[in-house]
Amino acid sequence: NELHFPLFNDILQKEETKIRRCSPFLERTLLSGSGLESNEWRVVPDIWRSCAEKYGDSIALVDPYHQPPRNMTYKELEQEILYFAEGLRIVGVMPREKLALFADNSCRWLVADQGTMAMGAINVVRGSRSTSEELLQIYNHSDSIALAVDNPELFNRIAGTFHSKATLRFVILLWGEKSSLNVSGIEELPVFSYQEIIDLGQESYRAFSGAPDSRSMHLFETISSDDIATLMYTSGTTGNPKGVMLTHKNLLHQINNLWDIVPAIPGDRFVSMLPSWHAYERACEYFIFTCGVEQVYTTVRNLKDDLRHYQPHYIISVPLVFETLYSGIQKQISSSSMLRKALARFLIRVSLTYMEMKRIYKGMYLTSKEQQQPSYLTAMFDWLWARVIAAILLPVHMLAKVLVYRKIRSAIGISKAGISGGGSLPSYVDRFFEAIGINVQNGYGMTETAPVTAARRLNLNVLGSIGHPIRHTEFKIVEPETNETLPPGTKGVVKVRGPQVMKGYYKNPWATEQVLDKDGWLNTGDIGWIAPHHSIGRSRNCGGIIVLEGRAKDTIVLSTGENVEPLELEEAAMKSNLIQQIVVIGQDQRRLGALVVPNEEEVLLAAKKASIVDDHATAISQDQVNRLLYDELRSRTAACSFQIGPILVVDEPFTIDNGMMTPTMKIRRDKVAAKYKQQIADLYK
Repeated sequence: NELHFPLFNDILQKEETKIRRCSPFLERTLLSGSGLESNEWRVVPDIWRSCAEKYGDSIALVDPYHQPPRNMTYKELEQEILYFAEGLRIVGVMPREKLALFADNSCRWLVADQGTMAMGAINVVRGSRSTSEELLQIYNHSDSIALAVDNPELFNRIAGTFHSKATLRFVILLWGEKSSLNVSGIEELPVFSYQEIIDLGQESYRAFSGAPDSRSMHLFETISSDDIATLMYTSGTTGNPKGVMLTHKNLLHQINNLWDIVPAIPGDRFVSMLPSWHAYERACEYFIFTCGVEQVYTTVRNLKDDLRHYQPHYIISVPLVFETLYSGIQKQISSSSMLRKALARFLIRVSLTYMEMKRIYKGMYLTSKEQQQPSYLTAMFDWLWARVIAAILLPVHMLAKVLVYRKIRSAIGISKAGISGGGSLPSYVDRFFEAIGINVQNGYGMTETAPVTAARRLNLNVLGSIGHPIRHTEFKIVEPETNETLPPGTKGVVKVRGPQVMKGYYKNPWATEQVLDKDGWLNTGDIGWIAPHHSIGRSRNCGGIIVLEGRAKDTIVLSTGENVEPLELEEAAMKSNLIQQIVVIGQDQRRLGALVVPNEEEVLLAAKKASIVDDHATAISQDQVNRLLYDELRSRTAACSFQIGPILVVDEPFTIDNGMMTPTMKIRRDKVAAKYKQQIADLYK
């Protein structure tokens, strides 16, 4: 899409003519009369013009923990994004080039992110907790040309690694002083502070907007919805990086359709502590700003105090945050006097039962996939029984609201809902918050789907599920070997299709073909089923809801939202002659664990060498085996990105004959997890 000024042919012949890519709605004033301007959102940065027009001087962002602390209005946010975009043009960033943005939550992260997109470049995002080697690999694999870095501490940590192994055109320092940078050996590298980029952009943008002659020297284009907006790297970048290419269209689908899940209104307050570069946090932030909300950035350390101080209407986070809140509440109850503790626990048990009965008579009680629709008589009796029990318990539940739950809610806010994603929400946490009157909605998605594909609605919050697909999104369950579509109620591999599905993995067509077929169906690697439609019974309103039961692929998602590729750890561990086989576990747990099949002869020999047993011993105790293997694992995996916590020593090797291995000698992780389900559960107690 090119802007044809009256002197277009003459301009085209001039060497100084430059291509300027713009967001068609955000910069529609600049494009006025060209035929390129738009009256609707075409790309992500377009949302900021609407936000500024609707919410103007309302507070958009509260960033209290950076120096200087800052509150930004919607009008200021739009202006700063435009200036940052212009500043990038001034320092030489070209459309479609890639700028690495390695930083954590802050108002400046958002401005840098949106400013990059607004001038047609692509940002490559990661947080400051990643290792220097991981950041270098992402930078080089993505073909980034420059780096926007959080602070001097992060720059100084990675500078040595980047010095001889990466080509940097320049560096932008978002926070801190340039004088704090260690530039030994790279003195010639241009470094700009955040404010310098803003100042350059402001001066140029104002001059450009007010000078028609200057504008005539440019060939204008608009950014397309199908253009790549960002590269987001999945974990497991060591050895085989996978950069997810998300387009503006992918992200706009989230912005336009999450209102069905989070019906936020102007003035609602959100508290945010997830990394902004995380797909879940990122898409949700874009969406909530279009609703005119106030977003407060907090940290793990300050979360408790900020919940009490800001009293948010919503919090969007991973399961671990809700687990932490649950543990804090339980700890506070346990520290009360004997009488208060007994009363609180009794009231909570009553409320748990009351809410269960309520779900049954409302038809929102998820039954197992194999269960058939009950007879009319059975369903009526079930409904009546649940109604009677609920009626009996209601007065006690109401008393609990006054005596216990009101104090809890005043301490943590979340007056409308908590939205959980990035992992599986433990059922005990889910049921507890339901019992005390705090809505928690569980959602589902992947980086590859920008990310949300399904979520529970407030009016149909079925526990144990991830809810219905969001608008314009399809789910199907297939048999893993034949790819045959399975009927509702049958467990298989979950596939998803919709406008939010990625363009593919950057420079990795083979990996793209493994997960994305020609019809647009993405293989999520998860195992699940779709609830069948029942006209009567306790699950009559659950039809079409998606239920997940684990992962078919190897990636482990911790309750922190972190993705772990177990192969790195397993390969490191298998270098030990003490270990015959190992399977790393930890799905939806706080930390990793492992099932270990020991090499018994080598373990006994190592025990003798370490003087754990005498030289004539023919056996070793189970506790001694556990300690020896645990120490060995810690030593072998010390250089890995993640560490293994508890281990379960397994005597029976995994073989083809016992069904634990495939014919090609690969361990069937799902089979191993199923066989040792109870032992694994006990391991994490």
